[in-house]
Amino acid sequence: MIWGRFVLTAGLQCCRCRVSCHVRRHYRILPDDVKSLRAVVNPDVSKIRNIGIMAHIDAGKTTTTERMLYYSGYTRALGDVDDGDTVTDFMAQERERGITIQSAAVTFEWKTHRINLIDTPGHVDFTLEVERALRVLDGAVAVFDASAGVEAQTLTVWRQAEKHHVPCVCFLNKMDKPAASLSFSIESIKKKLKANPVLLQIPVGSGKEFSGVVDLLTNQKLIWKHKTMRDEEDGRTFEITPLDESEEPELLQEVSEARTALIEQVADLDDEFADLLLTDFGENFDEVPSIKLQEAVRRVTLARKGVPVLCGSSLRNKGVQPLLDAITAYLPAPNERHHDLVRWYKDDLCALAFKVLHDKQRGPLVFLRIYSGTLKPQSAVHNINRNSVERVSRLMVPFADQNVEIPSMTAGNIALTVGLKQTVTGDTIVSSKSSAAAAAARRAHNDSGTGAKRGEHDSVVLSGVEVPEPVFFCTIEPPTMAKQADLENALNNLQREDPSLKVRVDPDSGQTILCGMGELHIEIIHDRIRREYGIETHLGPLQVAYRESILHEVSTTETLDRTIGERRHVVTVELAVTPLDSSSCEFAFTEELGAKLSTEIKEAVENGVQSAYLQGPLLGYPLQGVSALIQSVHMEPGTSPAMVSACVSRCVHKALRLAGGQVLEPVMSLEVTVEEERLSSVLGDLAQRRGTVRDIQSRHDDKVLLATVPLAEMMGYSTILRTVTSGNATFTLELDTYEAMNPQDQNTLLKRVSGLL
Repeated sequence: MIWGRFVLTAGLQCCRCRVSCHVRRHYRILPDDVKSLRAVVNPDVSKIRNIGIMAHIDAGKTTTTERMLYYSGYTRALGDVDDGDTVTDFMAQERERGITIQSAAVTFEWKTHRINLIDTPGHVDFTLEVERALRVLDGAVAVFDASAGVEAQTLTVWRQAEKHHVPCVCFLNKMDKPAASLSFSIESIKKKLKANPVLLQIPVGSGKEFSGVVDLLTNQKLIWKHKTMRDEEDGRTFEITPLDESEEPELLQEVSEARTALIEQVADLDDEFADLLLTDFGENFDEVPSIKLQEAVRRVTLARKGVPVLCGSSLRNKGVQPLLDAITAYLPAPNERHHDLVRWYKDDLCALAFKVLHDKQRGPLVFLRIYSGTLKPQSAVHNINRNSVERVSRLMVPFADQNVEIPSMTAGNIALTVGLKQTVTGDTIVSSKSSAAAAAARRAHNDSGTGAKRGEHDSVVLSGVEVPEPVFFCTIEPPTMAKQADLENALNNLQREDPSLKVRVDPDSGQTILCGMGELHIEIIHDRIRREYGIETHLGPLQVAYRESILHEVSTTETLDRTIGERRHVVTVELAVTPLDSSSCEFAFTEELGAKLSTEIKEAVENGVQSAYLQGPLLGYPLQGVSALIQSVHMEPGTSPAMVSACVSRCVHKALRLAGGQVLEPVMSLEVTVEEERLSSVLGDLAQRRGTVRDIQSRHDDKVLLATVPLAEMMGYSTILRTVTSGNATFTLELDTYEAMNPQDQNTLLKRVSGLL
């Protein structure tokens, strides 16, 4: 990235326009200089937008981000994913594969607003990157391929946005494709996402003739004209003209109907706008001021009653500037989002660490979302989760892999820090321990007036990031034992960057086990170890991470009697285990026992139960769907908590063996898009993989096959699918659930793991 001199001119602060006698306006951003991030570091919080770009893979997220940076004046040239020169896809693996692997943050200005944007991956293996981005963002732009509508990963990221209550704007991209369909995309948003699309634009032209949009709020036509071969078409200039009677009758009719439908829809969703209509514009919707309609759409968006829908073609440089306008107009500022815990800190610093990167020179780089207070370099901060004090040595504004140091950062912003060596994803950072105590006291005082139990809300720690469990694992070995320490350091750094990567040591073989979210995930980790740390590691065969559960309810007791030195430890535990119809494991004390035990012994019991849940009775896979009820714990005086924990663990293992085990295998949701004449080949291959067809849908000239299939049967599927379809098919794979294996398949697995096959 080349940083240029910041020129404070009207042309760089906003679009330059000139008005002709035909009231025709041409918008163009001056290209002379590239803006610097050093300008307007801390704008008013109402002018900040923290947003994410989310979508299914290859919908155009990174291309859209690239256009936003270019039109806002922060890059000199339009980057291209295929050329490997985009700003946010800066990893070597991203540029080689043409996909986004890790989320990247960029900061830029659009007109009078500051936008902190995170470009997220669309591949299912990197879903955690979307999860932790949405955890700290205030709004999101969902990008759709207008020829495909809602796709498999679109559903996943949409559910993540809903979980965090993030308002969204939809952008129907690739309107220039021959199969692009506005009506199809809108219908898929309604049916598959169960959302309420609020259409704000309709396209002008279709396929290759797509040239712009009509803004339904203002009744204006925005046209990006085709340029000559000698004059590069970069989309900076577009023409705005009011619709008049000279337009095509079909377009005028379509716009009139669409605007009327928009006004009626918004009136149904917003009472204030409905009252305005009934009072002032009941007989003529055409007279409704665009500003009143825009304000109503904003209220609907912030209340998450509807999602504005815009359209364009990022690759063809059309429709991105109105999308930027929509981001500032409809998505919330940080002070319009309500975070319950943050209010107890008042003006003190409260921030959440949501991402960590490692830099060879500077060490860990920690991304923080600042919710309250001000952060400055060389200041000491308190990490509540680690109960440690660290010093922020440097503070920066993130711009992908290029960052600019700044003197301070205020609430509502996203900052990049150097110096936080212990902080990991999900940690809460505050100004001091006393600040956290004061916030806890304020909350406790408030709760005492509402009748909450004492101690129930002592904590003022921000909720972290949910990390999914890995579905694949394999062994990893260094080339020589001399490189073992280097490999361990690399894996420690990578785990800190990527919490969905798990590393453990097999207790029997002593081998290092690498656990990840998919084949591509583990492949990327392997490649990063080679490139970034210079270690040529060897990976063992990829294996599926099964789970185990139990069949019956069982009660049992266990006694541990051990003498260490002159101290005798005696403890007896009685408990019951029960199968659950759940993806998690639980444990509880009887009410009487829970009232008697000390906090220290309760924690020891919990540690024992949780350690037992890590190894099932059949093959040693982690358990799910098990509940343990601790009925009694009897201890001789002087028995240590560690011995209590060990006894509980042994008792749980004993109960699990008596309850009878079963293996659960991960079952994936598969979506294959294929030409109709090749569908039979795909179905035949799927039948050999224990797959179950759920539905076959039509999408233009293609067929979309929806199925469930065990993950163990999907190894190398991309190569097979490419062969049976001659490369004319695409597929997505997402974890659906864990299901019990049938007895025959389970016995086969047991024999294979035992070395009998």
